[in-house]
Amino acid sequence: MNASILIADDETSIRESLTIVLEDEGYDCTAVKDGQEAIEAIDKASYDIVITDLKMPNADGIEVLDYALKHSSDTLTIIITAHGTIETAIQALRKGAADYILKPLEFDEVLIRIQNLLEQKSLAQENKYLREQIDREYNFNHIIGESKAMKKVYKMVERVSQASSNVLVTGQSGTGKELVARAIHSNSKRSKKPFLAINCGAIPENLVESELFGHKKGAFTGANEDKDGVFVAAHGGTVFLDEVAEIPLNLQVNLLRVLQEREVKPVGSNKHVSFDTRIIAATNKNLEKEVEEGNFRDDLYYRLNVVEIPLPPLEQRKEDIPLLAHHFLQKYNKELKRNIKGITSEAMGAMMGYQWKGQVRELENVIERAVLLSEDDFLRIEDLPASLRKISEHDDFEIDSDKLDEATQVFEKHHIQSVLKRTEGNKSEAARLLGIDPSTLYRKMERLGVSD
Repeated sequence: MNASILIADDETSIRESLTIVLEDEGYDCTAVKDGQEAIEAIDKASYDIVITDLKMPNADGIEVLDYALKHSSDTLTIIITAHGTIETAIQALRKGAADYILKPLEFDEVLIRIQNLLEQKSLAQENKYLREQIDREYNFNHIIGESKAMKKVYKMVERVSQASSNVLVTGQSGTGKELVARAIHSNSKRSKKPFLAINCGAIPENLVESELFGHKKGAFTGANEDKDGVFVAAHGGTVFLDEVAEIPLNLQVNLLRVLQEREVKPVGSNKHVSFDTRIIAATNKNLEKEVEEGNFRDDLYYRLNVVEIPLPPLEQRKEDIPLLAHHFLQKYNKELKRNIKGITSEAMGAMMGYQWKGQVRELENVIERAVLLSEDDFLRIEDLPASLRKISEHDDFEIDSDKLDEATQVFEKHHIQSVLKRTEGNKSEAARLLGIDPSTLYRKMERLGVSD
């Protein structure tokens, strides 16, 4: 479908010339002679772009802009202005105009400006559609991903949400374990009750028991009042025990008893307090190995691990990186009051080829930094940290397709080539690093045209 453009100018020659040039390029044009007619046209039809002169009778270009912003929010407005009114044009940009063009008009420049705006609009709409589609299918508290690995996680979250069984979420730091815990809580019948997260590794050892089980006033120095532990405070809801492997061994038996009996005895009290709280624990350690080495009780491990949800590292869900990157771009555009339109192919290629040791959290930090420091409309390779820029310097990586599936294949091919290069062509080792079977790697290499 051709883009529709409304042209508003009281100069007949400009109005007619623009119409001829734009229609020759395949655009559907409507031309009006003043601001009032432009406003009436916006009322009657929807336009992709409005090109309006700044100075017009009946209603000027600013009034047309204001009306379009209020009544046709998807329409982009370009202001035509003379050199003497350029300050007013800048004010129009601040009010929400997409661009301005100086008289006398250079039609080639007009065409380029229109094409750029339509591309930006298309990208924004595509990102919005993808986000809405994912939210409809996987409404799980901003867990982002369309990869097979993440869809397995979504199914697990969906299955366990309606139960009250203990859940153990495992995965490297930065993979989003707390997000999964919150998703389970939000999709459960406990969603209206408290969700309390506690980082077991961040509590001083002498306060762990008090934080978990509560204490009575005067139980120890500094205990100036009674305090409920997290299990009682979250009664009816969910407790998330992050870094559960860091709980001291001598307190693990007390935690085991609490999980078995569903009651706690606060420090300094002789009475037990019952609670109805779901337990979700998380760790970045291999708890089975911790049990073997005597650092974690096996009975507590089995009590916590009724259902395990392992989270894949980013290297096993590379195809999610563009979606994650654009999600964080939108997030920090809003938080930092920026208006970065997108990410260049070169920058995205560097992110696809990079080994994210800090996982999704590191990717988010990189995007936040880039949005804050960028001086362009798009995040470029120059906006990324030096460690990511090296990827671009050493790898020839280019995307010449706007289609998501084709771009993903380019990313996938590039990443397989990168891993094969690191393993010096050892396909078994490459398959291990990629998290796939060697037979799957051979099929992908054949499909994508990756040579030995």
